[in-house]
Amino acid sequence: MWRPIAAGIGLAAAAVIALPAVAGAQDAEPIPVTGQQVNLLWVVLGACLVIFMQAGFALVETGFCRAKHAAHVVSTNFAIFGLGFVGFFFLGFGFAFGGFSLPLVGMDTAVGDAFIGSGNWIFLYKGGFALTDLSGAGGAATLGFFLYMVAFMDTVATIPTGSMAERWKWSSFMVWGLFCGAIYYPIFAAWTWGGGWVSQLGNSADLGFGYVDFAGSGVVHAVGGVAALAGAIVIGPRIGKFNKDGSANVIPGHHIPMAMLGTFILLFGWFGFNAASTFAATDVQFATVAANTAIAGAFGAIANICFMMLTRDKKPDPGMMANGMLAGLVAITAPCAFVDPWAAAVIGTIAGVLVVFSVEFFEKRGIDDAVGAISVHGVCGSFGVLAVGLFANGTYGAGWNVTTEGTAFDSGKGVMGIFGGDFGIGIRQLGAQAIGVVVIWTVILGIAYAFFKIQNTLSKGGIRSSEADEIEGLDRPEMGAMAYPEFTHQDVTPWLEEEAHKHHTATPV
Repeated sequence: MWRPIAAGIGLAAAAVIALPAVAGAQDAEPIPVTGQQVNLLWVVLGACLVIFMQAGFALVETGFCRAKHAAHVVSTNFAIFGLGFVGFFFLGFGFAFGGFSLPLVGMDTAVGDAFIGSGNWIFLYKGGFALTDLSGAGGAATLGFFLYMVAFMDTVATIPTGSMAERWKWSSFMVWGLFCGAIYYPIFAAWTWGGGWVSQLGNSADLGFGYVDFAGSGVVHAVGGVAALAGAIVIGPRIGKFNKDGSANVIPGHHIPMAMLGTFILLFGWFGFNAASTFAATDVQFATVAANTAIAGAFGAIANICFMMLTRDKKPDPGMMANGMLAGLVAITAPCAFVDPWAAAVIGTIAGVLVVFSVEFFEKRGIDDAVGAISVHGVCGSFGVLAVGLFANGTYGAGWNVTTEGTAFDSGKGVMGIFGGDFGIGIRQLGAQAIGVVVIWTVILGIAYAFFKIQNTLSKGGIRSSEADEIEGLDRPEMGAMAYPEFTHQDVTPWLEEEAHKHHTATPV
């Protein structure tokens, strides 16, 4: 993730606590050791908060879906944690942060050489598949970093479970979870947070400090969002979503309070997502990050409410207002450390409205996204990446991505956007951000689409559940248990099932 030296020192210090020499020196130097331990604790607590976000995703997606699919949807959100974790444990972490000289992933030197600033992450240098070879320096800090990164990876993995909900075959879903953790997420993570070519655009092409993404608007959310788009295209729309003339039917979720509770859980976890990305409690920029995160989320929600009331039937859509808050949170995730509070408010406001247009855009093109994941994460995540090049104020991030060349480095300032005081530096930074967005929406989207398309071709019956199972609800045929046993198929929106039989013409692409 290539934090600047100021932030990197915190994790470097944490790495030292794994050495016996440091343990023996605690009495002689109590203050530094205490700081080292607190910084490592900061990373681990941040990881716990991000992992807890999985509960938020589970509630949001399940609430936005129908009751007859609830056990299936919540189970995908539960299982994706373990599936992605296993893939990342065995392969993904090494590919993303292991310093390999492979054509698609990694970089040419070990992450620790520049990321920590001193010492050596022996395990990363040697590869570290399955977290092996922890005998060298930095074992404790390495495991803390792994825990934090695996939580981010699982966020990517869970995003398509929303867009593809209510018709995704369980066995096919499981393959995605492993693939995302082992291969899909690590590719762009290596190119950016792993020190790869996108992060080095400042040194190689004089584009600011290279691709800058503090906590993952692009690396996490947009990467997950384009996978959600690819999966939705391949799997096709739900039965009854679109009529023969292409018009869309509303398929209401069964539990809006559940979805909104999940949104608040996500807001809570987001402080670990963003603020702990300083990697050090001793880097007090985390206070700015946390405040900007809350500001953007609040303004995103209120902007969405006002926009819906003024332009859409004068009523605030509860589901859309939840997505408005999430849109603001996603958009601020990349620029949160680099912008002023007023800019965080602007970013949240734009994202809260942008998500409405995006949802309508994809729906008009026959793409069925059950929860709005493509728009919240893919579109608003991309906007957040560009927001760095627009609003970064130049007060934080000097030397980001270990940049030692170019105009931005010579300025002596931090990451700066075009409204940050120097248009020339800002436009270069915006160029690096735009390249990152283009790569996500071409190469990374292409990888996701190829995966789902090949899987759909090779899997018996494709990646989609049978029509009969979808109409009945996936709980009983796919999971063998119902979320609400007192409900029968006939109890749940029978009119929608009748419409499905009358109008259904959609087949998977």
